[in-house]
Amino acid sequence: MSISIIPGGVTAAKGFTAGGIHCGVRKNRAKRDLAMIVSEKRAAAAAVYTTNLVKGASITVTKRNIADGYAQAVICNSGNANTCNADGVEVSEKMCALAGEALGIPAEDVIVASTGVIGQRLDITPIAAGIPSLVASLGDHSEETAEAIMTTDTVLKQLAVSFDVGGVTCRMGGIAKGSGMIHPNMATMLVFITTDCAIAPAMLQKALSQDVKTTFNMVSVDGDTSTNDMVSVLANGMAGNAVIDAEGEAFDAFAKALNTVTVQLCRSIAADGEGATKLLECRVTGAKDELAAKTAAKSVVCSSLTKAAMFGADANWGRVLCAIGYSGADVDVTRTDVKFVSAAGEVVVCENGAGVDFSEELAKKVLSESEIDIVVAFHEGDGAAVAWGCDLTYDYVKINGDYRT
Repeated sequence: MSISIIPGGVTAAKGFTAGGIHCGVRKNRAKRDLAMIVSEKRAAAAAVYTTNLVKGASITVTKRNIADGYAQAVICNSGNANTCNADGVEVSEKMCALAGEALGIPAEDVIVASTGVIGQRLDITPIAAGIPSLVASLGDHSEETAEAIMTTDTVLKQLAVSFDVGGVTCRMGGIAKGSGMIHPNMATMLVFITTDCAIAPAMLQKALSQDVKTTFNMVSVDGDTSTNDMVSVLANGMAGNAVIDAEGEAFDAFAKALNTVTVQLCRSIAADGEGATKLLECRVTGAKDELAAKTAAKSVVCSSLTKAAMFGADANWGRVLCAIGYSGADVDVTRTDVKFVSAAGEVVVCENGAGVDFSEELAKKVLSESEIDIVVAFHEGDGAAVAWGCDLTYDYVKINGDYRT
């Protein structure tokens, strides 16, 4: 199946408009802080959420709103997470009501999200004042929308693709935010995906739930699982394909397109980790099963010592083996090979669980690149997995030392 990268981000699919403005939640007027995505037609909706027991009020409201499998719009603010507030649910409900009124749709058809500082009351006043301008600005503005959901992100994150379903060309696009408080089982990240492919709500939820197991749940920046994480998808069916209501070739085509978008967004989130200078991708092969592969891969990208070594371009492969050893993965470390790979070449550093002679000069060059693959082979079975992370730098502490103030 052919999948092509296209421009347009979250507005690439037919019938979707979006926009982002500064309304005043954030004091810095140069930073957008209110975003909206709207479908011309009511759309099938699906979402997955953080596993943290402490959850943002927006998640409570969104879960309730899309319980019937449908929604038509998204509203999201940055600068304040609206979490651990006595009036949090009331504020999120008000955001939906204001958005619905301005768009002429039911409040229950609005997905709501918030991101930013936890434990500070979210004042609805600037949001209420900004919604009319936001609605008036709606158009092909994926970049502005992506900017409006950013917190400590340094680059906007978006991607769109076209793909065929039953001979009909469909489009899918997504935007994401995420830089810190990122850890497997969802992270401080918000992801909004839109598509004009026709798919039943149950199948949309199935595709998303399956996909996150190998994408967003395999990303880690700092080991902290956030309170407000959410990935949502709206599918309005305006491409005109036959509705996907069961597994089969059409469902597989949709799932592949979704995975193309989500993998790239995962890489973008990991590469933009707070203070990060390098994207780390741990690729595991030859494990006894997928669980062992995923457990090992996640442990490697979560290892603070490994992340620090990558920052310093230090081929300290023992830290990789150490992370595998305490991961709980069912592996035989005496059959483990490790190599580092980048645009500068590759260097084998470990074979059968033991060190081998290698060029420190070459290793330094390999690990000085902005994207590094940590390749682990177990030679025990067919289990494979990929996990994404970033290096641990001085700037991570600087950013989080005064994040609230």
